[in-house]
Amino acid sequence: MRLHQLTVTAFGPFASTERVDFDRLSASGLFLLRGATGAGKSSVLDAVCYALYGELPGTRRSNGVRSDHAGPDRRTEVVLEATLGGRRLEITRSPEQSRPKKRGSGYTVEKAQTLLREWAADAGSGEPGWVAVSRSHQEAGEELTRLLGMSRDQFCQVVLLPQGDFARFLRSDSKQRAELLGRLFDTGRFEQLERWTADRRLRQEQQVQAGRQQLRDLAARAEEAAGPLAADAAAHRPGEDAAVGETLAWAAMLRGAAAERATATALALAAAETAHTAARERADAEATLADRQHRHRTAQHDRLRLTAAATGSTADRARLAAALAAETLAPLRSLHHSAAAGHRAAAQSEAARRTALAALLTHFPPPAGAPLTHLAPTPQLAAAESALRAELTRLEAAGADEERHRRLTAERVELTAERERADDLADESQEWLAGFDGQLKQLHADLEAARDAHAGLDLIDTRQRELTTRHDAARRHAQLLAARAAAEDEARAGTDAAQRARARTLDLQERRLAGMAAELAAQLADGTPCRVCGSPEHPEPARPAADPVTAADEQRARAAQREAEAELDAVNARLGTLRAEAAAAEVAAGGRSVAELEDEIEELGAQRRAALHTAERLVPLGQQIERLEREREARRERLRRAGERGAVLADRLGALSLEVDSLAGRIAAARGDAPSVAARAAAVAELGAAVTAVLDAARTAADAADRLAEATTALERAALAAGFTDLPALAAAALPAPERESLQRKFEQLDAALEQAAARLADPELLAAAERPPAAAEAARSAEQHATARLRAADAAHRTAVDRIEALARIGRTLAALADALAPVLDAYARISRLAALLAGAPAENALRMRLESYVLAARLEQVAAAASRRLLKMSGGRYTLVHSDGLVAGTRRSGLSLHVVDAWTGRERDTATLSGGESFFASLALALGLADVVTDEAGGMPLDTLFIDEGFGTLDENTLEEVMDVLDSLRERDRAVGIVSHVADLRTRIPAQLLVRKHRHGSTVHHTTREDA
Repeated sequence: MRLHQLTVTAFGPFASTERVDFDRLSASGLFLLRGATGAGKSSVLDAVCYALYGELPGTRRSNGVRSDHAGPDRRTEVVLEATLGGRRLEITRSPEQSRPKKRGSGYTVEKAQTLLREWAADAGSGEPGWVAVSRSHQEAGEELTRLLGMSRDQFCQVVLLPQGDFARFLRSDSKQRAELLGRLFDTGRFEQLERWTADRRLRQEQQVQAGRQQLRDLAARAEEAAGPLAADAAAHRPGEDAAVGETLAWAAMLRGAAAERATATALALAAAETAHTAARERADAEATLADRQHRHRTAQHDRLRLTAAATGSTADRARLAAALAAETLAPLRSLHHSAAAGHRAAAQSEAARRTALAALLTHFPPPAGAPLTHLAPTPQLAAAESALRAELTRLEAAGADEERHRRLTAERVELTAERERADDLADESQEWLAGFDGQLKQLHADLEAARDAHAGLDLIDTRQRELTTRHDAARRHAQLLAARAAAEDEARAGTDAAQRARARTLDLQERRLAGMAAELAAQLADGTPCRVCGSPEHPEPARPAADPVTAADEQRARAAQREAEAELDAVNARLGTLRAEAAAAEVAAGGRSVAELEDEIEELGAQRRAALHTAERLVPLGQQIERLEREREARRERLRRAGERGAVLADRLGALSLEVDSLAGRIAAARGDAPSVAARAAAVAELGAAVTAVLDAARTAADAADRLAEATTALERAALAAGFTDLPALAAAALPAPERESLQRKFEQLDAALEQAAARLADPELLAAAERPPAAAEAARSAEQHATARLRAADAAHRTAVDRIEALARIGRTLAALADALAPVLDAYARISRLAALLAGAPAENALRMRLESYVLAARLEQVAAAASRRLLKMSGGRYTLVHSDGLVAGTRRSGLSLHVVDAWTGRERDTATLSGGESFFASLALALGLADVVTDEAGGMPLDTLFIDEGFGTLDENTLEEVMDVLDSLRERDRAVGIVSHVADLRTRIPAQLLVRKHRHGSTVHHTTREDA
């Protein structure tokens, strides 16, 4: 990295535009940046950091970059021109800031801007010039970080060497050193590994604790299942943190005790079953004897009771015999009863019919020529029936006239309604024809609008095609940006590969040069002058390396370097092509994004759909106009036909009125006082039906009287033959069927019961039981119940013992499975616990109490100390060297990052805090330079052609300052420039090239001076 020129505007203490020419300052290799305190010397370095990373250094990151001295219309801007990775770049950055509005009052906020440009031999017009690379903050930042090969913190420690930080670094403890080294060397991954192992150990511990909890739960279940047996084995119960084997042994002990208890309960159950069987057999025998004795006593009591009942039922037996004799005459009695009932019903029916006839005669007298009363005999009734039928025939003819009158009246009403409808239709047609012109005018206006919309569709389609082309270009631009990002990643990888190949070549060159020295040293002889230095003495001749480098090795390395650089050039060429294509696609898209174009296309599509919807009505509107004109002709024709139909209907209504009036006269003569002919005919028909009913009822009553006389004679003859004196005696002997059947069942049951009682008393088993002593059934049943209770208790005890064995067996199998599952978990937990303790620096596993991250940083610190010692020896006149120590520190603090200084004058090693102020300065300077070397190697060996050293020279005496200046002069080798930030007056005479920063009331300014000017 080499800085060429820096331009700042309204930045920090600089109110206007100030320029720093680093090429002029770096011409002599060493330059001085001086000025009064607070003038802005460090702000120059801040501007370099801000241009490269977009942020100020860490200690000043919270300060704003805009100058408080600048006017409101002056924009803050930093422009840095530098060579990075062989590419000359110009970086321009402006922070977000407020400026006065161009129109009106107030302020507006301008966003932060970044511009990265590269100097190219062909800037597009055949002439060299600047070519834009990126305007994106993120893209520019990534590209610059890739080219620099280090983060902002690393840059501030390596390029802008802050002496105060390294002076504190010398005196800080391990924790503070770890914070700085961790930021520089990015050892966060090792800290993540420590956290990962700690989390893994915690998860494993949780699994172990969960397994132990399951083990304790199973032990508790086993104790609960064992019941009272657990008390006998309480002395052997495992504790909370007992091993798995102890819990398994205790469970096996419980299973053995449970098996013994099951054997004892099985023997007790067998004895209880034998006693229960004997008690049950004795109880059954006593119960059988008691039942037979009870049955014998019951049979005796039944025979005595039934014999007494048979003696007292003689009268009932006689009644039953008479009733059975009367039952044989039941058919004749039923016939006589039916005839009497029929006679009564016929007489009642005739009386009811004559009463109904009398009621009709009070409201409707009989017609002339048919005299009639309700008590008239049968011949008079027959004559009245004939006269009524003749009257009904005459009324039926008058009913036909009445029906025609009704139909004609209805037709007249219907024709009147039809004439009204015809008038309404004519009125409707006239009203529609009155609004026709307005409808036709509106349709013609809609038709013109549809024609305009159809003509505008072509313009919309043209605009839509243009937007589609831009949309495709915008999508291609997005794709090219993705391809460019991939190519940039490939370019970064190619740069890293080229750098590694170049470092490999340089390493082989150095090793080959060292090998050449060894070859020359092999030819030396004592007393013979060296061909290189001419000395005859050879105290330390160069020795050949274990793996010497040949010219072929160097050529292969150079070929690999050229191949990597050629691949990088090809990638950069492809990247340039992609950038050009992306820019062209952006221009073709009109600078619009895909989302914006999609929104406009969607809006234009909505306009086209609306226009298309309106244009689609063009044909339907023409058709609608044609239909409207046809409807007008149809309405006119309908109006004409409605007038003609009205005239026809008026003529028909006049003829109907004449005929209706004629029919009305004849109908009035026929119906008389009745409301209608039909009503008059209905009344005559009802009276005729009543007369017919009375006539039929009188004839039926005469027939029923004849049948009753015949039945009475036949029944009297049969009763005398059966032994009854007359019909009343026959009626008295008859019993109702339920009573007769009840007496029959009673005597049948009494006889059967007497037979059954005699049979039971003759049963041999009952006779034998009656001769034995009374049975003791209750005592035998009580003994059986006691035996049953003892059997149930024994069975429950045995079942409990068997269930206990099964439960303990299940728990034992679960315990065995859990033990098998826990074995690998416990083993893994032991391994991860030891590993986590080792990585965390726990004293039990790590004797040095050094964490993994500290161990890695210790290796880096050892490299830094070695690199720093090479310069410290020269600065201190060969007295001091820095060494890294990983020895234990006092107390519980972690070790591994201790730093000591070895004093060659005393041969002793002591703490860096014992150095004096001047010694601390050049020790910290050597440490800063050594750290810069190590970080540079860590970042890929990117050459740093410009370094800055900030303050600390005032603490040195003249001799030490001379030593330090010699070291700084050595840094100028290989065309490297070193800038010293200091206000020490002695440095003005030692360093010719100087940059003077002066502070003023209205802002600071910079001036390039020489030693003579100073």
